[in-house]
Amino acid sequence: MASHVVVIATDLRRATVKVGPGTYLSDVLDQACQKLNLSSNKYLVKHKQKQVDLSLPFRTSGLSGGAKLELVLRSKTPSAVQIALQIPQPEAKEIPGGRLIKKVPSDLTLWKIMRQFESGEASAGKNVNITARGYASTTSGSGQLYYEMPVLNIMGREFSSFSEFQKTLAQLGHNSGNVLIRLGYKRSEQTLFEAMEEISAYFKDEEQDKVDGTTVDGTTVDEAKADVKEEDQQQADTLMTGTIAEPEVAQELSSQPHATGATEVAEQEASEEGQSVPSPTKQDSYQPVNVFLAPTGSTPAAALVPASETDFTPTVAHAQLHQARLLEGSRNKRLLSDKELEERAAAEEARIASIKSVLVKVRFPDNTSSEWQVSPHQTGAFLYEAVRHVMADATQKFHLVLPGGKDIVEDNESENHNLVKSYKLSGRVLVNLVWEDSVPAAVRRQPFLKANVAKHGQAVRVPDLPTTDDTFEAGTANAEPKKEDKREMGDGMKKIPKWLKLGKK
Repeated sequence: MASHVVVIATDLRRATVKVGPGTYLSDVLDQACQKLNLSSNKYLVKHKQKQVDLSLPFRTSGLSGGAKLELVLRSKTPSAVQIALQIPQPEAKEIPGGRLIKKVPSDLTLWKIMRQFESGEASAGKNVNITARGYASTTSGSGQLYYEMPVLNIMGREFSSFSEFQKTLAQLGHNSGNVLIRLGYKRSEQTLFEAMEEISAYFKDEEQDKVDGTTVDGTTVDEAKADVKEEDQQQADTLMTGTIAEPEVAQELSSQPHATGATEVAEQEASEEGQSVPSPTKQDSYQPVNVFLAPTGSTPAAALVPASETDFTPTVAHAQLHQARLLEGSRNKRLLSDKELEERAAAEEARIASIKSVLVKVRFPDNTSSEWQVSPHQTGAFLYEAVRHVMADATQKFHLVLPGGKDIVEDNESENHNLVKSYKLSGRVLVNLVWEDSVPAAVRRQPFLKANVAKHGQAVRVPDLPTTDDTFEAGTANAEPKKEDKREMGDGMKKIPKWLKLGKK
C-alpha cells in the first residue's frame, strides 16, 4: 500500500515523497533533493536523531507512513567501504573464492569501482575485463562486435546503464562496512564502437583525470606517493641517527668544515699545473661534495665506542616520559576538520617551498659513500647520472633505495619524480645503492668508485661523545618521613590510650 514521508531540509523547507514497500530510501533522498533543488551528494537522512540506512527499502527500514525525515550535511571526508565483487563463471575459476576484495572510498562511483577491479590490484595482478567486453552476433552475419553490458546486483538492486553507473556508494546508502556486489553481463544491441564512444561521453571527466596524472580515486600520483613516503621519511631520519649510521653522520658533521670536496681538489690540481679552471657547468654538478672510504675493520665503529652499564639503566625521567606517552595515547582524539587538513597541507607545501638544498649521501655496496648537494628542481635522473660519474663501471644496472627499503628512486626526469616534492627529501638523507640481479658476481667484488675519485676519499672517524650526568635529583619524594607524635607521661612512660584499657578496677 502506497504511503508517504516528509523530508525537512536544513532551512525548514519540506518535501513530501510518495513511497511504497519496495522503495529504497536512497531514491527517497534523491527525489526530495530534486524537489528542494539540493544536491543529494551532500546530505544524509536522520529520523529522531538517528541516521537512516539509505540502502534499505521502506518496508524493512522501520519507518512508518508519514514519518518526518531530516536532511543533515554529509562529511566531506569519505569513509572506507570494503567491496567484495562476485565474478561470474568461467572467469571465477582463476580467482580464489571467485571474489575480488578491495577497500574503496564511499564517494567512488560504480563505474570507477569496476575500473579499479580491472586494474589487477585486487586480483593479484590478473587483469579482468569488465567494462569493455564484446560478443560476435550470429544473427547479423557481418562479424560486427556488439557490447556486453555489465550488470551489478547490490542487495537485490540491479544497475545496468551508464547513467546508473555514475552513482556513488554513498548515494546508494553504503557509507561503511562490507558490501557484496554480484557481477553479471547482458548482451545489448549496441555495437562495441558505439558503446566506447558513449562511455567516453559519460565518463569524460575520468579520462581527463588520467591525462592530468590523476588516479582512479581522484587523488594525484604525487599525493598518493606523499602519503606512503611520509612514514618512510620518519624511518629514514631514525636510520640516519641509528646505532650503525651514527658514527658516520657525526663524523661528517664534525669534519665537514675542514673537508675538501672532490670538486675543490680538482680545481686546486688544475691551478697547480697552470691550467685555467673552467666555470661551473652541468658536468661539475655531478661531482660529489664529499667522498668517504669504507671502514677498515669488520666491526662497526659504533660498537668500538666504550660504554658503561649506567648507559643502559633507565632513570626516573625515562619512566615519567613513558607514562606520559601512555597517557597521551589513551586519550580520545577527534578527527581533523577540513579546514585543519587544508592548513596542514598548506603548511607542508610552504615547508617544501622553503627548502633550498638537500645533502644526499649514497652508500655503495662496498661500504664507500659519496655526498651530493641537490637543489629543489632536480629529479631522480640527476642522482642516477651523478652516481654513474663516480662508478668504475658505469654500464652496470642498479637502483637507489630510500631508507626503510620500500621506496625506490626512479631514473626519470619528469616532475613527478622530483627529489624534494615527490620523494619528500629534506635536510640530510641517506640512500642505499643496490645492484640489479643481472650484475655478475665478479663485478660486485670489484671496487665501486673510480681510482681518481677514491683517492680523494677520507676515512670516517667516530667523534668523542660528550659525557652527561643523568643522575636524578630527588625532590620532596626523598624527604625524611615525619616522626610520630608520641605523647609521653611525666615519668617518661608512654601514655596508654583509653580504648586499650581493659575496664574499671
